[in-house]
Amino acid sequence: MSIRPGTFLPLSNSIQTRVTLAVAAVSVLVAAVIGAGLCLLIRNRVESEIFSETRRVATEWIGLMERGQVPPPTPTARVPLVQLVDSRGRVTAAGPMAGDRPLSTVRPTEENRFRDVTECPESEPCVLLTAARVPSLQSWELWYGEPHFVYAGTDQPPVLRGQRLEFLIGAGGVLLAALWTWTTWRAAGRILRPINAIRQRMSEINANDLSLRVPQPSGRDEIAQLARAANQTLGRLESAVTRQREFAAIVSHELKSPLTGLRTGLEEALLYPETDARQAIARSLPAADRMQQIIDEMLAFARLRNTPCSSEPVDLGALVRAEAAARTTGVPVCARAEPGVRVFGNRVQLASIVTNLLVNAQRHAIGQVDVTAGRDGAQALVVVLDDGDGVAEEDRERIFEPFMRLEAGRRLDPDGSGLGLALCRAIAAAHNGSLCVEDSPRGARFVFRLPLLTG
Repeated sequence: MSIRPGTFLPLSNSIQTRVTLAVAAVSVLVAAVIGAGLCLLIRNRVESEIFSETRRVATEWIGLMERGQVPPPTPTARVPLVQLVDSRGRVTAAGPMAGDRPLSTVRPTEENRFRDVTECPESEPCVLLTAARVPSLQSWELWYGEPHFVYAGTDQPPVLRGQRLEFLIGAGGVLLAALWTWTTWRAAGRILRPINAIRQRMSEINANDLSLRVPQPSGRDEIAQLARAANQTLGRLESAVTRQREFAAIVSHELKSPLTGLRTGLEEALLYPETDARQAIARSLPAADRMQQIIDEMLAFARLRNTPCSSEPVDLGALVRAEAAARTTGVPVCARAEPGVRVFGNRVQLASIVTNLLVNAQRHAIGQVDVTAGRDGAQALVVVLDDGDGVAEEDRERIFEPFMRLEAGRRLDPDGSGLGLALCRAIAAAHNGSLCVEDSPRGARFVFRLPLLTG
């Protein structure tokens, strides 16, 4: 099992680029919309203020016109261009800066006496002006009914000339979009930098060295959680591979002896033709049986770790009494069980734990084995106690390792495989329980705990 560097693609740069391009596109679009709206708003606001002033100047001058008297125009600094034009387009009165040529040819009607227009003569600046029609009553009093028109205006401000306003706002929008894009690029880089570090470290990990861990950022964000989950997964993977290697080494060592004995017997039968074949096969069968026992227990051990078992409510007290009653040979077994001690689990597997513990206790006991089933808070408790020599404190965990056999165990059960207690603990763990050896005045005290079934 190896993890090649090519397995992990450099996603951070591509994601950073894609995010930045997307943000850039959105930035340009938003800037364009905002710029267009701002441009229209500024233009309308400036023109509205100018036309309001030109209309005021035109209205005030018309209001000063009386029978037989047309006062001179009163231009202002903001509205320097003021003219009075008759129906034939002749300028009859004008301010100093208005000249003698009509500012506009627009002729408002009687119904709509004011019109705001922009005039752009050739090779001259544009003019914003208000064209106002003198009321008909004043026209009769002054010019015998001939229509006259007042023009009040000013040169177009520089900000409105040509495309200057659009250019300025567009340049500001481009700068804003560029700043936004650059900020996004930097922010995306900072966010994705830990992911790139995780990718690089993951590319360095292989089956030969699973001790490496990915850099784990501080905090509780998604990237930190990803790094923690990756490190937890790597830790479980390292533990699983370590157990697998140890298990394979132990299995190969345990199978070596019976396999060597089997091969020796068969080679002896081949080298010495006078050897009785049936006797050679008979001498080889124990080695084959030993190999089969080891292989069967290995398969059970592996199957228990990898395959979930079916579960049901189990009366643990009744199961303990039944298993104790079945031990009719060897050292006597005394069973005591509280009623109603119920757990949830696989009946066959739980029975195999009790059987293995009783067989192990009978093997080491001198005169009696006691087994009890009861409650301990929210847990069911099964205790198997013998009156033998007990287990040394430094060996109380070692005996649950696969193929681990102490000297006393080898002497009392030469054909054992050393998988019985390891299988019992694995079954207990699969049922969310525990199995351990605890202190006792004499002998070995095996304690098996399971969660009680409530309800």
